[in-house]
Amino acid sequence: MRFELTPRASISALWRALAPVLAFITAFLIAGLVIWLMGRSPLAAFQVYVTQPLSDPWALQEILVKATPLALIAIGLSYCFRANLWNIGAEGQYVVGAVLGSWIALRTHGTDAGLWVLPAILLAGIIGGALYGLIPAFLKTRFGVNEILTSLMLVYIAQLILDYLVRGPWRDPKGFNFPQSVTFDPAATLPPIFEAGRVHYGFVFALIAVLVTAVILGRTLFGYRLRLSGDAPRAARFAGFNSKTTTLAVFGISGGLAGLAGMSEVTGQIGQLQPSISPGYGFTAITVAFLGRLNPIGILVAALVVSLTFIGGESAQIMLKLPLDLTQAFQGILLLCVLSADALVSNRIRFVVRGGAK
Repeated sequence: MRFELTPRASISALWRALAPVLAFITAFLIAGLVIWLMGRSPLAAFQVYVTQPLSDPWALQEILVKATPLALIAIGLSYCFRANLWNIGAEGQYVVGAVLGSWIALRTHGTDAGLWVLPAILLAGIIGGALYGLIPAFLKTRFGVNEILTSLMLVYIAQLILDYLVRGPWRDPKGFNFPQSVTFDPAATLPPIFEAGRVHYGFVFALIAVLVTAVILGRTLFGYRLRLSGDAPRAARFAGFNSKTTTLAVFGISGGLAGLAGMSEVTGQIGQLQPSISPGYGFTAITVAFLGRLNPIGILVAALVVSLTFIGGESAQIMLKLPLDLTQAFQGILLLCVLSADALVSNRIRFVVRGGAK
């Protein structure tokens, strides 16, 4: 006996709206069971993971800070995923954007450079990420190389370049031999939105990216082109849409936004270049993109939820002695629950027994 998924003739709008809610509840129940099996109280874990961060002003700011790179990268990835192209290397594009922008910050360090420095740094970050994202796109369009493999392998090259620079030519000579650059000048850092706050203007960039992407995907020919290329590639070719141009465009956009995320994190959150500029934002953003159903508003909400799990996970590690890896496991469970809920809303389960159907 086996079961198959067959498309439903009509999809209930109510169930489609309730699907992510039920998926979140299911994910929390599964996580609670795991925590109970580990000998901890699920209610105490829920309080540490969810209630305390949402009631603490400092934690709320940290949620926005961590959601910023996740939202920017995931928005960029949504362009690729909608066109049925798989950019798995956003982590590398994030790093290269941070490296190229930091080059300008370090070149102007200690000088009387004016207001042009910060825009130039951010623009360099976008260009660096876009160029690095175009490498797997070029290899795919020119030689037919699988973009999943190339984009993923380029991540490790980018991380090794970063590690070499901060341990070698860009290392702070007064940094007690730590692998880090000098601290950027105030003119080369993103200021906080509110005085004495933690949330910097990178979050504004994320909001702008969400709004612009919502317009592009929903109101422009380019957005229609992406949807058609992903849903019906043959129809896209008949309509005259060039698949190679689409591939280059979406990888460039995706890499550019990842590079902007990297530069925003370095200039706004960290203030210097170091090997640990990312706890895996580029990979986590893949989860965020699908949790948000590749919808810009949904991605913003998903970024906030996932960043909440990061903050809650750090607190649970201290207060409940739970491993931090449990947070990543919960994020994976959450993604599986959301995708499963969407699949069950769009399809019905048909059990097949000995060639017959039930």
